[in-house]
Amino acid sequence: MPGRRVSHPRPAPPRLPLVLLAARTAAGLLAVCCLGLTLRDGLAEPSAALAYGVLVAVGELSRWSGGDEREPAPLGAAGALSYALLGQIAGRPAHHGVAQVVTVVLAAALAGCVPQVARGRGSAADHLTRRLLTVGFAALCFQPVYREAGPHGWSGPAYPLLLVALLVPTTLCDALLAAALAHSRTRRPFGALLHEGLRARLGIGSAVFATGAVMSPAVAVAGLWALPALSLPLLLTQLSHRRCAAARTTHRQTVASLARATEIAGYTPPGHARRVAELSRAVGRELGLSGAELTVLEYAALMHDIGQLGLVDPVPAGATAVLPAEEQRRIALLGGAVVRQTGVDAEVAVVVERQADPCPEQPVGARIIRAVNAFEEMTRQQPGPAGALRALERLRLARARDYAPEVVESLARVLQRDGLTLPATG
Repeated sequence: MPGRRVSHPRPAPPRLPLVLLAARTAAGLLAVCCLGLTLRDGLAEPSAALAYGVLVAVGELSRWSGGDEREPAPLGAAGALSYALLGQIAGRPAHHGVAQVVTVVLAAALAGCVPQVARGRGSAADHLTRRLLTVGFAALCFQPVYREAGPHGWSGPAYPLLLVALLVPTTLCDALLAAALAHSRTRRPFGALLHEGLRARLGIGSAVFATGAVMSPAVAVAGLWALPALSLPLLLTQLSHRRCAAARTTHRQTVASLARATEIAGYTPPGHARRVAELSRAVGRELGLSGAELTVLEYAALMHDIGQLGLVDPVPAGATAVLPAEEQRRIALLGGAVVRQTGVDAEVAVVVERQADPCPEQPVGARIIRAVNAFEEMTRQQPGPAGALRALERLRLARARDYAPEVVESLARVLQRDGLTLPATG
């Protein structure tokens, strides 16, 4: 009827992935049960609870924003782990249990995370989920075993050996949780995320777990005064990691600025290098490349066209994928020579130089850049989902010596995950 308003159904709100929902539900139930038990029984050793609570809260306040492959709050993680593995305080048995450990860590983590969220540094839900489940696992493994044997049953070297034995499953539990949460949020391959997480625990992660394990026997002997003394080295380590991260960020910005030289000179369209770099990094993650390999891939993708600066006449629209093989190779070699003069890692220059080689002879980074660059150039001519479908089909139908099939299929999965409707691969 004329004038009748047509109502359209509202889109359903996005649902949480099943793994993420299960993890958050488990953490929530654990928090509620432990909080209820602690309120019923009261706090044992309030001074120890306060000292560890302050330590965890300070660690959470100094939390950095980073990827799931590293621990964002080293001091908070070490303090929470130490409290979970605490059996004595200055030679006297500690009487707190699993419920009090989880409650104190929850309260301290919330106190430290709320200012972070208020400053717009992202949601803390996944971080708190991982923290509670890991600490609950460690406390559940340690506290009943220690209480059953009593302090005298774990005297001498038995106590440190028990702590070391519990570090292995606790580390694995934390890595599995981090990988599962990241997989549910980003849909990246779980195996690659777990591999990255385990590798990261050889760095700052090893310092976190070692500090947490050393704090417990130190407090058992020297009392709570051992906490600030053992926290200082980890704080210095965290500061060093932040400075390294800042240096890497500056380096990345320098490379990105250098890559824009081709755009400023009019050899390539604006944003081409950035788009190729972002999509190449996503494909590299899909293929399971490590963090260092992804950095090399990103830098090489940013500077993959820099060899065009040596041309007398610019390539129309900067589209190198349609050039003859010899011309592509000449531009790639020119680019590699320029990259070697910038002081960037030599591996980046190798990837840039070999992006025009026959596909079976290329390193994986060069295969990715070659396919992504061709895809970006094709979709530039016909943007939108239809153009993406057509470009992928052309890449699939090309010779295997031109584009690696596994790279093309990984590219298709990345695009499908980002919202484009693509055909299923065979």
